[in-house]
This record gives sequence, C-alpha cells and structure tokens, in this order.
Amino acid sequence: MNKRTPYKLAASLICGNMLDLKSDIRSLERGGIDYLHFDVMDGSFVPRLGLHPEILKAIKLMTKLPVDVHLMIDNQDFFIPDFVKAGADIIVVHAESTKHLHRSVKMIRDLGARAGVALNPGTPLSVLDYVLDDIELVMLMAINPGIVGHKLIPRALDKISELKEKLVSHPDILIEIDGGVTPESAPQMIARGANLLVCGTSIIFKPDVNVGDKLIEVRANIDRRLAEMQ
Repeated sequence: MNKRTPYKLAASLICGNMLDLKSDIRSLERGGIDYLHFDVMDGSFVPRLGLHPEILKAIKLMTKLPVDVHLMIDNQDFFIPDFVKAGADIIVVHAESTKHLHRSVKMIRDLGARAGVALNPGTPLSVLDYVLDDIELVMLMAINPGIVGHKLIPRALDKISELKEKLVSHPDILIEIDGGVTPESAPQMIARGANLLVCGTSIIFKPDVNVGDKLIEVRANIDRRLAEMQ
C-alpha cells in the first residue's frame, strides 16, 4: 500500500479490459495502486450485471493487492461465502439489501474477511449506529449505484464530512467513496475526510492510455491540489 499520502486509491476492475485484466493489474501494480475494487451486480439490486467469484479467484492467484468486493446484489448473505472463498480481503455489503445488517457483517468476519457497509445516497448514516464496532470500512455512494457515467451528487460531499465527524470514536474505519471520483472532485472528497477513492472511467481508465501511467499522473495532481488547498 502507498504510505506517502493520507489517502488510498482503488481501481474499479469492471472498468478495465475484460479480455486482458492481467495486463491492467500489472500496470496498476507498477503505478502504485493501493486496492483493487471488485463490483458484483445482479441486475436486480442495481440495473447492471457485474463480476463473479471465478474472476476474483484468478485475480488473487496473480497479485497480492488487497481486493475489496462490493456486493450490489439482493440475497447477499447467500453469496458472501463464495467471495470469501475466492479470496476477498474486504466484503462490502449494502445496508439497503438486507433486513439483518449485523448478521451479514458477522458472517463476513466469521468467515475470515474484513467487513464494510455501503450506503446509497439517500440512506442516512444512522443505520451504522449498531455495527460500527464490527466493521472496518464505510463506503458512501456518491452516485446512484450501478449506473456508469453519472455525475457526483453534490450533497455527497457534506455526507463525507458528517461521516468523518460520526467516526471520531472509530478513527481506524476507512471512508471509501464510490462514484463521481474525478480529478476535480477527488481532492475535495479527501479534504472532507475520505481516505479511499474508487477510480473508474472518470479518472484512470481511459481509451488508449496506460492505466498505470495515468494513475501516477492522477495521484500527482491530487497531491498538488491538496497542497494548494492547505
């Protein structure tokens, strides 16, 4: 993991080259990526289909990078064991997808992975109140999930600040932002308290551009913008 900065970057693999993910991952390793972000979608909880555990298993055989698996699916408890077995380091479940959030979190931990909770833009932070002692990450969706290319919901920046304040007594919990991460918004998100940003087509995955080289450029630009904001 990158130790130079107060934030980490996660590459959204669903935005990569599905026919040559190995090359993308090697390039991301050279560029200093901190996490790989693995989107799982079922066409029901969100209107898209995503990645599956066999892909994750193959990825974990070729890299030691930590992978956070984002479950945007119904019946998520049924699939948690499959993704832990495939090698997930962190599994992030949506609070909106379960009637028993604590049970889902406990299942992840009991199976040996780290647990995170994702919140859609309209979901209040109060749903976290009784699981904060059991999770290591909160993911805030800054767009409505499952839709490629949607713009940042401006109110999401205030929600980052509110979550940062809520986590004062849990300083080790990561604040991850998924959606709307651009060269312009990333420094604002970090300044508000985010420390893990999911990077997709709006920031590192560009046509005919080496993703590792782009990652280095993006991190340098974020660092410059953060220095200017101080």
